[in-house]
Amino acid sequence: MERITHFIGGKKWEGVAQRTGEVFNPATGAVVAHVDFATADVLDNAVQVAQKAFVEWRTTSLAKRTQTLFAFREIVNQRKEELAAAITREHGKVLSDALGEVTRGLEVIEFACGIPHLLKGSYSESVSTSIDVYSIRQPLGVAAIISPFNFPAMVPMWFFPIAIAAGNCVIVKPSEKDPTPTMLVAQYWKEAGLPDGVFNVVHGDKVAVDAILNHPGIASVSFVGSTPIAQYIYENGAKSGKRVQALGGAKNHMLVLPDADLDLAADAAVNAGFGSAGERCMAISALVAVEPVADTLVAKIAERMAKLTTGDGTQGADMGPLVTSVHRDKVASYVDAGVKAGATLVVDGRNPKINGSAAGFWLGPTLFDHVRTDMSIYTDEIFGPVLSVIRVKSYEEGLGLINSHRYGNGTAIFTNDGGAARRFQNEVNVGMVGINVPIPVPTAYYSFGGWKSSLFGDTHAHGTEGVHFFTRGKVVTSRWLDPSHGGINLGFPQNR
Repeated sequence: MERITHFIGGKKWEGVAQRTGEVFNPATGAVVAHVDFATADVLDNAVQVAQKAFVEWRTTSLAKRTQTLFAFREIVNQRKEELAAAITREHGKVLSDALGEVTRGLEVIEFACGIPHLLKGSYSESVSTSIDVYSIRQPLGVAAIISPFNFPAMVPMWFFPIAIAAGNCVIVKPSEKDPTPTMLVAQYWKEAGLPDGVFNVVHGDKVAVDAILNHPGIASVSFVGSTPIAQYIYENGAKSGKRVQALGGAKNHMLVLPDADLDLAADAAVNAGFGSAGERCMAISALVAVEPVADTLVAKIAERMAKLTTGDGTQGADMGPLVTSVHRDKVASYVDAGVKAGATLVVDGRNPKINGSAAGFWLGPTLFDHVRTDMSIYTDEIFGPVLSVIRVKSYEEGLGLINSHRYGNGTAIFTNDGGAARRFQNEVNVGMVGINVPIPVPTAYYSFGGWKSSLFGDTHAHGTEGVHFFTRGKVVTSRWLDPSHGGINLGFPQNR
């Protein structure tokens, strides 16, 4: 059985783990590896190694840092099929989706390759007699990244390329459910010439997370995951003096107006609802249909769902399994609850026809209609292939429904009315908005993040906000005087 262990100081950890976890192939239900879980002492060792590496890495020239980033980018691009295969093996998403994940992660690496421009400060000459003022941005130190299971490659890439390019050292705590992609990334960094200790990997569960949050040598924490955990990480990380960005859960709505292209809307609903088995923080899980289009739209969605295949992600299926049997059972329980609450079950995914092993963690695409806002299938983030249709009478009712939900991560509107779209983008209380785009994940040079209970902290991921998160601003006021100048003056400094 394969053993997956920590990567600290440019090499695999050689100790003996007190606790380990099982890593499954969700398509077969088989255990494919055991992963070592870190103690607080292991985490402390990683922090000390990273702190030591930081002393030299922070003073490494921008030119050399950029060269390393470009080399890393080329390796990831050349090995993206290898990385995608590891994602499919341990997460379960189909290969094409895994490859798309890697490609989106590459966008952030490419963005970070422009770090010399992104770190430029400003300069003002002679703000007062013989006095100049300028600003610079400097790295924080050791940055910790706690990654979710649903995007084991892309989400860490939202953070560590920028953190490393800016001069920080990094410790990644990947999900214990699919740790191999992060280990491959560590190998790629080493091949790219990154100094040992700049990129480290520590595996584990809550014990490792708490050690990260409490360690005084860690300057910042980045997290993506469920809202309860995001809030826990934000509160405890901030309490211990860390800079924290914690991206939480979502219940993304797609508002379909009567003038929309219903074929386009139906395609988008299926793509955004069931891609990656619905295990996306940007998945569309609530479709808000403005009457009188609901009957037609539901029929079109069901027609498309009938053509979807569920099975092993390596065998050409449209949708793969869920990540674990526990999570599969949890999502299935929401389907049970929706039926019990009185929603109309249009497509039942609880007993799907499978192209793969019967032991896999399967749940097929599921569609509910006539969903009420008091039902758990609407209020909760299910994080599975369950799409709920809520019928409303007007744009105003649909907007109010979206704005009243506690989550504000992403949303979309489908319409051919430019005025309605413009009004929606201004009035909706959600951080990322798509107009005839169902998954509005911004490109790397814009920042990713939601509002309300979908984000804890003030800073979004990647883009300009990401650069600012991993650096601190410093303003220097400089004066070089002629030797004849001087004297004592206790008055408050004034510009002259």
